[in-house]
Amino acid sequence: MVDHFLLKSYIASILDNVLVKKGYLKYPVNLFKTFDISVLFSYLLFPVSCIYFNQLTSKSSNLGIIIKALLFSAPSALAEDWIEKNTKLISYKKSWTSLHSFYSIASTFIMVKYIMGLIRNLSKKQTENTQ
Repeated sequence: MVDHFLLKSYIASILDNVLVKKGYLKYPVNLFKTFDISVLFSYLLFPVSCIYFNQLTSKSSNLGIIIKALLFSAPSALAEDWIEKNTKLISYKKSWTSLHSFYSIASTFIMVKYIMGLIRNLSKKQTENTQ
C-alpha cells in the first residue's frame, strides 16, 4: 500500500508541477510558499484515493479498471471545479477545464495501477530467478 501511496504522490506532484509551469493551473493560495502545487491534494487526498482504487480493482478486468477509474475521478474533478469557481484556491488558465482534470486524474489512476503491476511482476521474476 505504501508503494501505491508514494508512487501516486510522486506522479501527481510531477504532473501538477508541469501543468503549473506550463500555465494551465495556478494555486494562488498555498499552504507552503515553496510549492507551486496543491500539497494537500498531491500528497494526501490523491494518494489515499489511489490506495482505495487499487484495492477495489485488484481482481477487475481492464474494462472494470477503466470504469472504476472514471468513477473515482468524477468526485475529484467535480470538487476541483467547485473549488475553482467558488474560491481562490485554484485557477484554470489557457482553456483548462474540469474535464481536463477529470481525464488527467483518471489516467493517473490507470497509470499507477499498471506501473505497480509491472513492478510486482518484475520483482516476482527476479525473486524466482534468485531461488
